Amino acid sequence: MRSYTVPVPWAAGYGLARTLLALGTLGTLVFSDASTLFREVSTVGRYPLCQGVNSGGAFCLVPEGHYDAMRWACCLVLVAAASGWRPRLTAVPHAYVAFSVFTGIAIPDGGDQITWILTLLIALVAVADPRRWHWRPWPRQEGPLSRQRTRWALLGVSALVVARIQMSVLYFQSCVAKLPHAEWADGSALYYWVNNYDFGAPYWLRPALQAVVDHPLGVAAMTWGPLVLEIALAGALLLPQRVRWMLLPAGVLFHLGIAVVMGLWSFALAMCAGLLLLLAPLGHDPDLTRLLRRPPRAAAAPPKKEDPLEAPALI
Repeated sequence: MRSYTVPVPWAAGYGLARTLLALGTLGTLVFSDASTLFREVSTVGRYPLCQGVNSGGAFCLVPEGHYDAMRWACCLVLVAAASGWRPRLTAVPHAYVAFSVFTGIAIPDGGDQITWILTLLIALVAVADPRRWHWRPWPRQEGPLSRQRTRWALLGVSALVVARIQMSVLYFQSCVAKLPHAEWADGSALYYWVNNYDFGAPYWLRPALQAVVDHPLGVAAMTWGPLVLEIALAGALLLPQRVRWMLLPAGVLFHLGIAVVMGLWSFALAMCAGLLLLLAPLGHDPDLTRLLRRPPRAAAAPPKKEDPLEAPALI
């Protein structure tokens, strides 16, 4: 009978993605007060709406005057999740907070949505993670998994595969949705984005970017470059692993650039977490704890014994 091997999903690689997702939501809650997050939206109503499934969110469980208290309670959950402590205990609360933020705040962005989806999928991995910290590599010397743990591993790997497909579809849709617009087709779209006063470049960066987008080749490269990268990321699952490793820094720099220019930091962190899930191998387990360990000192060489025949003469 043919047998199949399932990679162990409880690795430091997926733990880093958990941390990035938690930090993105944490930044939204820490740097935005209740009056900013929860307000009246024209033609929709006052957030949180607390209708249907959304009524199960954390901010629908408290009266309006206690939104700030709930906001800080959610921050504590996110700090615990970002730290990597006890993934099996913090995974479901983390997913619940991500759901509460996405459904509860007045103006969520795409980063809040992808964070909620990815944290839900990652929770299926983390609920069976037996490690105390998700930074620790999986002990390879443990041998084959038990039957019950193998089932949990299969569920976790399946969830990670769904997350990878989700990210691939997201990048494909992001690229294809731009193509019908004339500004993206003729290579001038980034000229308008850089000069947009709501989402454009900050004032300290605008002169440098303006010099680029004022040149035809510069604005075309800045416009078409993201399209090429997005379609490459969409097809990354069909590419060899060595090519995926090359796409990872390119994708991270791309999203960090969007964060610097447009200020979408929570979106950038969510997408960087998604890139890790998309491009790293399943069960990728870099030993991140070695960064915190002090390198061992080299043992001092034992003193050389003098040969009496080679000892210096005294007279």
